Amino acid sequence: TRSVGFHSSKDREDYNNSNLLRYIAPQDLKTFGLIPELIGRMPVLTYLNPLDEATLELILTKPKNAILKQYTKLLELDGVTLDFSEEALKYVVQKAIEFKLGARGLRSIIETILTDAMFELPSNDEEQTLTVDRDYASQKMEKMSLKALKAVS
Repeated sequence: TRSVGFHSSKDREDYNNSNLLRYIAPQDLKTFGLIPELIGRMPVLTYLNPLDEATLELILTKPKNAILKQYTKLLELDGVTLDFSEEALKYVVQKAIEFKLGARGLRSIIETILTDAMFELPSNDEEQTLTVDRDYASQKMEKMSLKALKAVS
């Protein structure tokens, strides 16, 4: 029986239907078909929310070993200065979300955009600058298939 009004339980939890994985239990995994031996090896079950655009952009640029910093340094070794526009960064993040690749997919998208330049530009002896804007990034992404991106990430 349920109490209504002042006698109802205040500690009753309201379930958020948009995020049901948050309430997963080991019995749910067993019902899904996982064998009990495997479930027993997972002492803690948790659910992670998908990363949003702002977080993915921070992952691309802020850490000490950020993906863009790595590629900038790599190209600097060959005398090429890399300049990534804000629009291109937002495009990369949007593609990672669109293809549901997450943070791991950021590297494969950047690799897709820069692969041709990494092979062609170092062959020249003079210093060069590679400016990646949204148009350049979308042009390079059109050549790559989703299957290839998922294979890399």
